[in-house]
Amino acid sequence: GIFVKTFSLEESPPGRSVAFNGIEVAIDDTTTAGYHDTGAIYDLVKPTRNAMKPAGEWNHAEITANRNIISVNLNGEDVTRIDLAEFTGPHKRPDGTRHKFDVGYKDHPAKGYIGLQDHGADLWFKNIKLKPLE
Repeated sequence: GIFVKTFSLEESPPGRSVAFNGIEVAIDDTTTAGYHDTGAIYDLVKPTRNAMKPAGEWNHAEITANRNIISVNLNGEDVTRIDLAEFTGPHKRPDGTRHKFDVGYKDHPAKGYIGLQDHGADLWFKNIKLKPLE
């Protein structure tokens, strides 16, 4: 995954993955458009469609994190948008369905670190560019 707005590089609480301190854009070799599929804001917002290229081809992701709005453009298609202000309590999406996180994202820090995640398998990134919005 690609993490944005990771507000601490410390385990908080101890023993809990630092990944819980950020917001993940999922990048998996999947063919659907669910909460854990490429372009999703992991477990929070599904992409509107699967815009991923086949395995073995490079994908281009543009992630914009501007205050409480995070949007994902995958291979030229806008696929995901989240307004963190709508996530007011733990374990609940704005539509009332349950997610796994025990925080309300409306209070998530506006700035933080960027992270690149793998789960032990081969994974490559290239041409990473950062552009400040302010």
